[in-house]
Parts: sequence; C-alpha cells; structure tokens
Amino acid sequence: MKYNIPFSRVLKQLKDDLIGKDAHRGITLTYAWLANQFGHFSLGFIPAFLLHHFTNLNGFWAAFYVVVFWAVFEAYNFLGPLLSKRNSRNNTIFIPKKNTYTFAPKWHNLAFDTFTDICFFALGAFVFGLLVDRVNSTTITYIIIILCAFLFFAIRYWYITKMYQFYARFPFQFRLSQWDFPIHKTHKDIVDDFLNLNVSSGKHLLISGNISTGKTSLGIGILNELSIKHNSCLYVNAIKMYNHFFNEEEELLESHEIWNWKTTNFLMIDDINPSEPIHDELISPEKLMSFIDTFTAINTKNRALLKGKNVIWVLGNSQENMLSDKNKWKNMLIAIGIDNQNISSVSL
Repeated sequence: MKYNIPFSRVLKQLKDDLIGKDAHRGITLTYAWLANQFGHFSLGFIPAFLLHHFTNLNGFWAAFYVVVFWAVFEAYNFLGPLLSKRNSRNNTIFIPKKNTYTFAPKWHNLAFDTFTDICFFALGAFVFGLLVDRVNSTTITYIIIILCAFLFFAIRYWYITKMYQFYARFPFQFRLSQWDFPIHKTHKDIVDDFLNLNVSSGKHLLISGNISTGKTSLGIGILNELSIKHNSCLYVNAIKMYNHFFNEEEELLESHEIWNWKTTNFLMIDDINPSEPIHDELISPEKLMSFIDTFTAINTKNRALLKGKNVIWVLGNSQENMLSDKNKWKNMLIAIGIDNQNISSVSL
C-alpha cells in the first residue's frame, strides 16, 4: 500500500522548520525550499521598490516590469537546456554541453517548478505595488488573490515533495536526467519500466558494474524520481542494512523518521559488495542470506518483507565476472522466494 504522509506530520515538519536554530539542527530540504521561495519573494519586492524609487513609475508598472524581467530570465533557464543546439564556449552564460539525455528530464515537473518561482517573484513585486499604489489597488488586489490561490496548491505540492525526498535519506541530490554514463538500450528500458512500478509490484532490480560506472548515481536517480512521485523511498548503505535485518522492533528507530526499510515502498541497498580494486568477495550471496535470516534457519519475516517490496540492489563486479556474479545474486533472490519474472538486472 502506498504510504501517504499524514497532514499532522506535515504540520510538525513545518513547525520544526520555522522554530529552532539552523546551526543546531541542520538544514532540511523543506526548510531550504521555504528559504528559496522567500528569496524569490524578496527578489520581486526589492527590485520593484528600487524601480519605483528611482523612476517615475507607479507601483503597478514597477511590479509589472520586474515580473516581466524574471519571467524572461526563468524562461531562459527552463528553455535553454531544452532548445539549445550548441556547446558552451565559456561558463559565464549557461548553454548546455549536450543536446540529448540518456534519460529525458521531466519537463512538466521543471515547468511547474519554473512557474512556481515566477509566481513568487510576482507576489513579492505586486505586494510592494499594493503598498504604494492606490490608483491601481483593485487590479493589484485581484492579481495577488489569483497568485495566492495558485501558490496555495503549489506550496502544498512542493513542500510535501521535499519531505518525500528528504526522508529518502539520499547521500546526495541527483535527478535521473543528470545521469550520463553508457548504458545498453535494453537496460535503459528496464530502468524506465522500474520507474512506472506499482508500489506492491515486488520487483527487484540488480545494478552491477565495475567502479566508476555510475551504479550508485543511477540507483539514486531512479529512487529520487520515484520519491518526487510521492512514493516512500529509502536509501540504505549495505553495512547499515546488515544491522537492520537483526532489528525486531516494528517501530521507527528514530522519532524524526517517517518510514524505515520495513515500511517504505521502494528500497535501495547500496554497496552490497565492492568492485575493483578489491578482488576478494567480501560479502557473498550466501553470507548476505545469513544476514537476512539473522543467523537462523529461515527468517520468514525478513524474507516476506523483501519479497513484497520493490528493491534496488547495487553491487560491484569486474567485467570478466559480471555474468557469473549476476547469476549468483539472482539465485539468492530466487532462494528468498522472489519469482524469476520479478527480477531484472542492469549491467554497467
């Protein structure tokens, strides 16, 4: 069943973001998003004030010109990567260095983000206009009402989205469209299929390859796209995961967590076994199975949880051993009880 963040938890997150010292508790993605939008509001309000102060423009037209400027600027930010056909000659002005993407950006998501930013710019500019312009106050009031109506839904969507991303515990922020490594078309299709899974599909994806082939970043990119779709996701390093298998508690280990490996819809286990330059097999499929079974004959609870969950397994191997290693790990999943048709593999 898909996990939906309850409204009470959203309110708690908002309270935590607004109250407390940043130097003490650190920065969350939700707090960073709020700060960013306040910055957009200020970049509408302050330029409108300066334009009104140093010119003869009234509040409405000062706000209007500021909004036009930021709309053109954001349109360039958005359309540059989409339409540009040439490489950058320098780093002063952004022109993308390639025309194609291995995995296409989610343009509708980027467009929504861009339009949200523009609306915050506009809100700041027209709030200033309302404060100083009595002639056009009715028109400005209607504009502000329309902006606030849209931003109510935009804030709700983006704030909750940032919660899904933050509690996935990614080691770094990474979109799948940023992934730029060689991949066979068949394997790319497997990734695309995984992105469209139902939360109860119970699909398992093995990502294997040597060092510096983009295994971890591919897994994180996949998981991040799923979290943006409001799926509960969790990134776990293998060493930490080995310990989690032995935890019998159903409750969350930490009060600040929303889900754990048992309750998340999508799970990524990274660095199960290293690749070059380490030649020894530090963790074998048999050893990992003993961790899953918690050194007992069979741990039916852990096996059932893994069987019914969508899991990305990231493991390293050398090119010469890739096929044999992949088959060994695939056989381990089958031993857990996962159907062969529910196991896919990507080799990098």
